[in-house]
Amino acid sequence: MRIGVNVPNFGPGTGPDVLRRWARTVEALGYDMLMVSDHVVITPDVAAQYPAPFYDPFTTLSWLAGITERVQLGTTVLIMPYRHPLLVARMAANLQQLSGGRLVLGVGVGWARQEFDALGVPFQRRGKLTDDYLRDVRTAWENDDDYRCGRIPIWIGGNSDAGLRRAVRLGDAWHPLRATMPWLREKAERLKVVADELGRPVPGFTPRIMLRLTDAPIDDPGRRAGVGSIDQVLDDLEQLRLLGSDTVLLDPFGDDPRETHHPEVAWQALATLAARWDLSAHQP
Repeated sequence: MRIGVNVPNFGPGTGPDVLRRWARTVEALGYDMLMVSDHVVITPDVAAQYPAPFYDPFTTLSWLAGITERVQLGTTVLIMPYRHPLLVARMAANLQQLSGGRLVLGVGVGWARQEFDALGVPFQRRGKLTDDYLRDVRTAWENDDDYRCGRIPIWIGGNSDAGLRRAVRLGDAWHPLRATMPWLREKAERLKVVADELGRPVPGFTPRIMLRLTDAPIDDPGRRAGVGSIDQVLDDLEQLRLLGSDTVLLDPFGDDPRETHHPEVAWQALATLAARWDLSAHQP
């Protein structure tokens, strides 16, 4: 099982030097993947969770591709309805080539209604647009004389049943975000049921979980995966491996924008986990 890291590409403490240090830290610790988020317009609803500055994912990942050598690069998640599908196909294909085939394209339908309004994209049609655009992107990539990218893995984000079904129909993996272990266990089984109903292969199961280490174990049925003592987090990872996860993404950002001024806290948590979970031994 591969372990990746969601790197904050936003917030008051984020800038080129911090992003460079994030990338080099993630790769040096032995993690397998580095992923970033996506917003285009920092409207009030976006700013409440992901304040400016916000670095464009394709630009940022293209730059980080030149700084790193081994780690995979990806989006968690690109908001699919925001851009013309042929633009997404072009940028993703170019990044795949420039990075030496290291791209994973995570996509989602989006949630920030004010941002949709600012971009002139109909919020109520975001699911249908996402489905149509995904098909258009895959069709574009079939033109190997032009795009020359091969098959880029597509992860489908979203915790709803619609997102899960979209992953079965159109994705290579389902990428739910920040949930509890009981919920993830239930949905891993649901993924198999839906795949059987639709007559489709079961896609990969690649959850994004939090990373928040505490000194003492958390005895709370609502504890989200990745939150708790180091032993609890290690057990979460082992349980996800047993559920069939081929990749788990760690999200060390705890929703407070001031954290971006102190990335060393997240780096220490990642180092602690890397010291206890043999990253090389768990690779496929």
